[in-house]
Amino acid sequence: MSRTATPATSPSPKTHWTVDDAIDLYRVDAWSNGFFTVNERGHAAATPRAGVEIDLVDLVEGLRERGLHTPVLLRFTDILSDRLREIAGAFHDAMREHEYRADYRPVYPVKVNQQHHVVEELSRVGSRLGFGLEVGSKPELLAVMAMSSPNPDQLIICNGFKDARYIEAVILAKKLGRNIIPVVENAGELRLVIDFARRYAVRPAIGVRVKLFTPGEGRWKDSAGFRSKFGLFVGELLAMVRTLDDQGMLDCLTLLHCHAGSQLQNIRKIKDTIAELCHVYVELKRMGAGLSMLDIGGGLGVDYTGDQTNDFASMNYTLREYADDVVYRIKSVCDANDIDHPTIVTECGRAMVAYSSVLITSVLGSTGPGRLDSTPDLAPITPKSPQPILDLRTAYQSVDGEELVACYHDAQQARDEAATLFSLGHLSLQDRALAEHLFWATCTRVRAVRDTLDDPPEALDGLDELLSDVYFMNLSIFQSLPDAWAIDQVFPAMPIRRLDEKPTRHAILADITCDSDGKLDRFVTTDGLASTIPVHRLRPDEPYEIAFFLVGAYQETLGDLHNLFGDAHAVHVTIEDGEWSIEDVVRGDTAGEVLSYLQYDPERLLQTMNRDCERAVRAGRLRVGEARTLMSFYQSGLSSYTYLEPED
Repeated sequence: MSRTATPATSPSPKTHWTVDDAIDLYRVDAWSNGFFTVNERGHAAATPRAGVEIDLVDLVEGLRERGLHTPVLLRFTDILSDRLREIAGAFHDAMREHEYRADYRPVYPVKVNQQHHVVEELSRVGSRLGFGLEVGSKPELLAVMAMSSPNPDQLIICNGFKDARYIEAVILAKKLGRNIIPVVENAGELRLVIDFARRYAVRPAIGVRVKLFTPGEGRWKDSAGFRSKFGLFVGELLAMVRTLDDQGMLDCLTLLHCHAGSQLQNIRKIKDTIAELCHVYVELKRMGAGLSMLDIGGGLGVDYTGDQTNDFASMNYTLREYADDVVYRIKSVCDANDIDHPTIVTECGRAMVAYSSVLITSVLGSTGPGRLDSTPDLAPITPKSPQPILDLRTAYQSVDGEELVACYHDAQQARDEAATLFSLGHLSLQDRALAEHLFWATCTRVRAVRDTLDDPPEALDGLDELLSDVYFMNLSIFQSLPDAWAIDQVFPAMPIRRLDEKPTRHAILADITCDSDGKLDRFVTTDGLASTIPVHRLRPDEPYEIAFFLVGAYQETLGDLHNLFGDAHAVHVTIEDGEWSIEDVVRGDTAGEVLSYLQYDPERLLQTMNRDCERAVRAGRLRVGEARTLMSFYQSGLSSYTYLEPED
């Protein structure tokens, strides 16, 4: 299946469209991991494994009744819990099968989604399953030190660059009773750990990250291997062992860490990394290190396209295969060298949280050349009309299955000739408009005939993209889907309603920022990655929403304030007594809040506008009622959602 962006083909003709066709068209079963489906009502639905279906249309309409409008980010607590159990279960099953004689301790890297409600829920549910937390900065450390108070035994891994105050706090947290391990990234950090351990009479558990020879792969390939940002070269690692031995602290070296990479798409790369890391572990144990934990870092992918291929947005392995390979290879190397099995630690944050969040936004309207597909008025055309107009009329009237490609090519050439004549001043604006209408109508006719053919010509593959609409979403891609813009990340998307109805349009999706980059043109469809998404024709005064799935990792905290669009509403949904329930609501930013982030003073802005309106009234430029209307807009605007909201 091609991984390049190609136009999506229309669904194959059939007499009756069903929700199963929609599931196939948007490849829901391939990427959803069983957490999402299309129900009998033709609505997108979340399906946590509690056995309760959450209809996304009902949920969105319920939020509207509560005054919460799209865009809205839905966080499904039960999907998060299910996913944590799934990951833990895969490793525990693999350990039983391979007779592995140690434990599994996954940790959640807070950087993947630092939102308090997410980390709190993960800490609460995960702690019962043995999950810990990983921090990579001082603010993350401050948050986790306090949040782990109810579970002081919860494992805390400290990665990233550390200064003296940071390491001092970690040593004192150990004395406080926290199960905390600073991972040494450079020689300076080791000296600080030793100094503060002696000052406070603490025997700390120490970790170290090693730079392996095995390189990474995919989009983040440079984050692993000997060119990686953090970690010690093997020579530096041996120097660290000698230093700890001289200080009588070699038994404190508890954890060996590496970073295998992020979103690893190829299982072979994971196997190679684990094999090399295990041999380093064995050698350090032979030198007397007190190692008991092997941290293989992140890397477990998320199959955004559902293809199970070696592609940057996919992965050619399953969760169970990943767990089996990790457990088997660690066990094999340790058994061959008569070394006790270590506790396995993973930091697969993306795989933990991606599935649990869905972003839903409303379509505000549409535009595009494909809208000029009505039957053109041929009456103005006479034998004296410009030749391109005559040629376009002929192409339009001659569309049939036998000469389909020829008609399309004739229409393209005639359109180009009409544009040239207009640029030279030899074609009127009215004739140019007629030429455009004829061209788009001809293309629409050609596509309609093409879709009835069993073997349509490849020369017509680009028609869907050419005729595609632009559907405008009440959304900022830069704020809510930043990876889609920055690194071409693909997120599965589909409408949440009318899925029992065959989509007849193709569209790219554009946001409401003023930036031309604020659009999406890569979509998961039954034909692979497509440059358009199949959608339904918009109906007047009827809502139409698009959902983006698997957005729980990285998107919220990476978003920026382009055009001053702030955070979207975030709603936490859980299941109680067999029905969905809104557990918590985090309202999105108001315009005033966003302005204050950039050092504007909303109150001062309001006073300035009020003074200007009063001056305009005194000067006779505004009536009092007009001034009140303007100030009402200004004042309510500062306290309202940064996105568009329907009128009351």
